[in-house]
Amino acid sequence: MSIGQTIKYRTQAFKGRVTERIGRTTRNRRLQRHGRTDRISGNLKQVGDKAKNAFKR
Repeated sequence: MSIGQTIKYRTQAFKGRVTERIGRTTRNRRLQRHGRTDRISGNLKQVGDKAKNAFKR
């Protein structure tokens, strides 16, 4: 996993957390859903890259 991808995926997960929190605070369900999907997809991409690197070794 390259450093650029790591930063990109962690940023996506962090952005999702912030968006989800804003949606929860303002009681906006659309923002909550959008934030949750961003957070989950960023985390899944990180896990996928970690698994890919584990099998390379």
